[in-house]
Amino acid sequence: MAQDLKDTLQLPKTDFSMRANLVGREPVRLAHWQKMDLYSAIQKKRATTADGKPNEKTYVLHDGPPFTNGDVHIGTALNKSLKDITLRYRTMTGHRTPYVPGWDCHGLPIEQKVMRQLQSENKQVSTAEMRSLCDAFSESWIKTQTKQFQRLGVLADWKNEYKTKAPAYEADIIRTFAAFVEKGLVYRSKKPVYWSIPFETALAEAEIEYKDHISIAIWVKFAVPATEAQQFNIPSDKPLFIVIWTTTPWTIPANLAIALNAEVDYVVADIGGERIIVAQPLLNSVIEAAKTSKTLPADFSSANVVLTVKGAALEKLSARHPFIDRPSPVVLADYVTTDSGTGAVHTAPGHGGEDYLTGLKYGLEIYCPVGDDGRYLDDGKVPADLVGLTALETVEDLAAKKPSPANLAVLKKLAAAGALLAKSKLTHSYPHCWRSKTPIIFRAVDQWFVSLDKNNVRTDALASIGKVQWVPAWGENRIRGAVESRPDWCISRQRSWGVPIIAFYGENKKPFIDASVIRAVAAKIATKGTNFWYDATPAQILEGITLPADWPAPSALTCGRDTLDVWIDSGSSHAAVLRNAQGGTRAPADLYLEGSDQHRGWFQSSLWTSIIAAGEAPYKAVLTHGFIVGEDGKKISKSGQYEKPPTSDNYIAQYGADVIRLWISSQDFTQDITLSEKILNNASEAYRLFRNTFRYQLSNLFDFDVTRDSVPLEQMDTLDRWALHQTAALLRDCTAAYEAYEYHRVYQLCSQFCSATLSAVYHDILKDRLYTHGTQSTLRRSSQTAIHHIFQTLVKILAPVLTFTSDEAWSFATSNTEYIEDSVHLQDWPVAPASWTNTEIEADVAVLLKARALANESIEPHRAAGKLGKSLDASLTLTGPADDATFKVLEKHRDFLPELFIVSHVNLTPAPAGTTLTIHVRHCEELGYKRCPRCWRWVPALETTGQGEVCPRCAEALKT
Repeated sequence: MAQDLKDTLQLPKTDFSMRANLVGREPVRLAHWQKMDLYSAIQKKRATTADGKPNEKTYVLHDGPPFTNGDVHIGTALNKSLKDITLRYRTMTGHRTPYVPGWDCHGLPIEQKVMRQLQSENKQVSTAEMRSLCDAFSESWIKTQTKQFQRLGVLADWKNEYKTKAPAYEADIIRTFAAFVEKGLVYRSKKPVYWSIPFETALAEAEIEYKDHISIAIWVKFAVPATEAQQFNIPSDKPLFIVIWTTTPWTIPANLAIALNAEVDYVVADIGGERIIVAQPLLNSVIEAAKTSKTLPADFSSANVVLTVKGAALEKLSARHPFIDRPSPVVLADYVTTDSGTGAVHTAPGHGGEDYLTGLKYGLEIYCPVGDDGRYLDDGKVPADLVGLTALETVEDLAAKKPSPANLAVLKKLAAAGALLAKSKLTHSYPHCWRSKTPIIFRAVDQWFVSLDKNNVRTDALASIGKVQWVPAWGENRIRGAVESRPDWCISRQRSWGVPIIAFYGENKKPFIDASVIRAVAAKIATKGTNFWYDATPAQILEGITLPADWPAPSALTCGRDTLDVWIDSGSSHAAVLRNAQGGTRAPADLYLEGSDQHRGWFQSSLWTSIIAAGEAPYKAVLTHGFIVGEDGKKISKSGQYEKPPTSDNYIAQYGADVIRLWISSQDFTQDITLSEKILNNASEAYRLFRNTFRYQLSNLFDFDVTRDSVPLEQMDTLDRWALHQTAALLRDCTAAYEAYEYHRVYQLCSQFCSATLSAVYHDILKDRLYTHGTQSTLRRSSQTAIHHIFQTLVKILAPVLTFTSDEAWSFATSNTEYIEDSVHLQDWPVAPASWTNTEIEADVAVLLKARALANESIEPHRAAGKLGKSLDASLTLTGPADDATFKVLEKHRDFLPELFIVSHVNLTPAPAGTTLTIHVRHCEELGYKRCPRCWRWVPALETTGQGEVCPRCAEALKT
């Protein structure tokens, strides 16, 4: 084609718009948003309705605060992106969407990192200095994480963020605690709690994780004196033992009783020179264990049962501890089963929840001979050779499958005493500290608890769960199960960096708490911060506060040093933020959106605190997402060993934020999400599809003004109306998907629309009319009108996900410049006129597209054989029965067929009924046609113009 004829084509303008390089271009657009304060602009626009009235449509997504102890992890990026997508959609649908970001600033994760730094520098600091260092550490990460979230494209009220360490927030935490006290739910007791030895603190249920653990299972003989046996009519002519089974040998020094089930049959079995008492159903398994351990006589053949009695008949039978001079009486408990072990349960009231309750029932001491550091205490009861040994299994011990020193020492003592009947290794699920990754121990210590069964608290919490929308639906069963089974809440921690429990102590460590006093102290902390509690004397703290009549004078009191469980910190956010209408929010929130682990964490702590303090759930709906896992299915965690740490910044630096957001939106996030380089590369390819779609559309609207050039719908071409019909369907389905939080469906629908509907069909067919028709051609303007509407719809549908790219495309489309104040994120959600939907046209085009596929199949062999070059070289003859529905549609759209098939000519030849549609392909040159050097179509004759010979249609186009 001559160069001058090329210049006459209506080719897309290839300017600088919609270039790639997200990594370089996104920060510039982000700076533009920050300069124009896009978040405030959105809130201002949605503050009122079109008629100037206050907007009653408010959608509050309450932000669960991340810990401020490191870079934003890719999993946290997943969470914040989903929140941002949700809010951007809701904003465009006309809602006011105040979004106040939060930060969880107290607790073990932060104190742990500060302690490690101090240890590396060999420094010792005071509590006040430790708190100051934790405060500064947290604040530094707040600044870092803020920038990282913003780089991800997250819009939020960063100027009005909430921090759990802010004095006003701390005061609201303490007021929440006061509500617990006021309702009589708080009590202090010495009972077993989850205990982290490395951090020397109690743990909440949400701070433990279950992992497989290899424990030493032991069968231990407790001797029954002959005088005791005789009192219970048990033969005493041979040594008699009750055999217990346990997987925690280190707790044997704390044994105070042996629990049996009253309804189970127990046997006295002769095993050679001695007899044992075990549950009848478990006798054989006990014997097998002893045989394996080779502790039975060499000539032993089988056990001989000499007596069978119910467990109830053995109550108060007194055995003796294997190596400590004290009794171990038989008690009865319903939880004893015959599933495993011996049916006789080693009972240490200071080291187990069920043991503790049994101890209370029988008046046993809640005895715990292990200190905060997990070492045996020198209490006069523990054997001297055990004192100082630890029950801790370090991470190194676990890797080497090495028992703790306490376990090994107890095993040796049992063996030396002849009390170890058998031992083996058992792999089972066991609770571990979520931070140290070491097995926890159950340890009885004086702690503060919240009763969850008093005053109908649990009943009310369960009732409220049924009023909440859970997404996915199985979330309701998960949290319901957690709430039903949760024991009383241990709310005290032995840490420095946290909100103090406002409790005073008098003589003999007698505690004093009162709701009105706590609230009065909270008022002071609201301005002075919680350091006031640590720096001031009780007299200074209580100055001006009226004390209950039964309290001693302030001078006789000391301040408690326990801190509140940090789950109360974050769990009080509904009170500190929503109920205070911070940033324009309100309670209850429309949505809480976090990871699925929060059914045991933030969702639950928020529920308990809200039910107790406000009488309702803090949320109307709860949405959960899974974890990000590697190709091996293992969770990608911050603490793992990676060549490149899995921070959001690292991924954004390689791919750009929009690619990461697109990948996130493409996943069914209710399940765990797999991440790999291949998957992200696929997301990059998908991103290019959307960007190139926008580029195609924008480049073909370079000379189109909707107010001047648009074609009325009724005058538009069939293909263009079909495209609008498809666009209306896309909008309908995507809107439904957004409403259902099914963002992966939005991705799928848009991807299919851009690739199959637009790229493969509509855009492909349009090229001829867009590039070669006259500027003012009605057909060209019809398509431009459709492209304009499609772009306006598609760019808004994708705006919540592709925040940067959609805004860039919108800027060029509306002003032909890269940055404008009227961002796409300030626009209303698109509305498709009812007239776009046309089922008749949809049906016709469906038939035509099937014919197009047949035509392509017919042309391809000719091209492969070299008989045709471009498809425009072809002339097609379609032969089919005239009365056939398909042939009738082809006849109806006869003039459109060459453009549809991208050929130069199409002939339709009727055939008798009963025949099938056939397509005959010929090269147009065989018909004596000439090829137009401008549009490449073949025509019977060319016309002479001032720019050379062209087809009649191009000759007409060159006149305009």
